[in-house]
Amino acid sequence: MHVIEVHLDENDRLDWALKKFKKKVQRAGLMQDLRRKRHYTKPSEARQLKAQAARRRRRVRVR
Repeated sequence: MHVIEVHLDENDRLDWALKKFKKKVQRAGLMQDLRRKRHYTKPSEARQLKAQAARRRRRVRVR
C-alpha cells in the first residue's frame, strides 16, 4: 500500500502542494497500478501481455 504525503508550511500555496502531490503519485506508479488492477486478468492473458511488453522492449533496444 502506498502512503503519499506532502508536508506544507503555513505560507505554502495550495497549487504548489497539488503539483507536488501529483508528481509523487506519478513517481510511485500508483495510478498505473490502479489501472492495471481495475480488471482481473487471467494468468494466460497476463503471460501474453508480458510477452508483448518484452517484444516491444526488444524492438526499442534494436533501434
